[in-house]
Amino acid sequence: MRRASLVIGTTLVALTVLSGLLSLVWTPFDPVGVDPRSALQAPSGAHWLGTDQLGSDVFSRLISGAQICLVVGLVSVGIAAVVGIPLGVLSGMGPDWLSRLVVRVTDVLYAFPAVLLAILLAAVLGGSTVTGLVAIGVATIPVFTRVTRAGALQVMSQDHITAARVAGIGWFTIARRHVLPNIAPLLGVQASVSFAMAVLAEAALSYLGLGTQPPTPTWGRMLYDARVLLFSHPGLALWPAAAIAAAVLGFNLLGDGLRDLLDPRLREVR
Repeated sequence: MRRASLVIGTTLVALTVLSGLLSLVWTPFDPVGVDPRSALQAPSGAHWLGTDQLGSDVFSRLISGAQICLVVGLVSVGIAAVVGIPLGVLSGMGPDWLSRLVVRVTDVLYAFPAVLLAILLAAVLGGSTVTGLVAIGVATIPVFTRVTRAGALQVMSQDHITAARVAGIGWFTIARRHVLPNIAPLLGVQASVSFAMAVLAEAALSYLGLGTQPPTPTWGRMLYDARVLLFSHPGLALWPAAAIAAAVLGFNLLGDGLRDLLDPRLREVR
């Protein structure tokens, strides 16, 4: 099937986004509601995916968890893009000393993964959604910086850029008119892949108690709560795990599909 990755990825991403948007206006039950009398019920017409150990509706919590997934992904990728893209452009267009400095700084940031940054921030600020998204955003900055720098160096080596510099066109104008438009498809693909990593990192942080705190429903926290009932009620862990896998797979496939679509060297021969 032509461009199957793009189609499947778009479908999975659309389902995740629609779930989050739907939960803003409607859920079958209160996602944070507790009803001990209804604890650990099997799937039924009333509770489509059953209930957890506190009697909360699993389906309501599942689609509500998509909200945090999308918010953390958007904000963290936004932080990484706002900081990383200008640094990458400066590194690719600036003098050698500036390029080396930016590369060394990104090397240092690579030594602090999102989980480690979240632990450091949680020790100071406490675990929260803000702690998670800031940690994920800062940890993703080096990726955007390096991708942007590589693209900028490639664009700057072209003849029309040399002609523009000889003509006296300023660096800012060259970046705005030539560099950024040419590397925009590359950055779009990277944003999709980084979004997938942000979803996975947010789930991990919530599982460890360093991200969004209860009673706000998150997929990682649902997995944590289900660990003690894994053998007696495996569905409690199955559904949030499937949601995480679908979201991560969807954004990764979307990135691959966009790369195949936007990169002329990878396009299918018609």
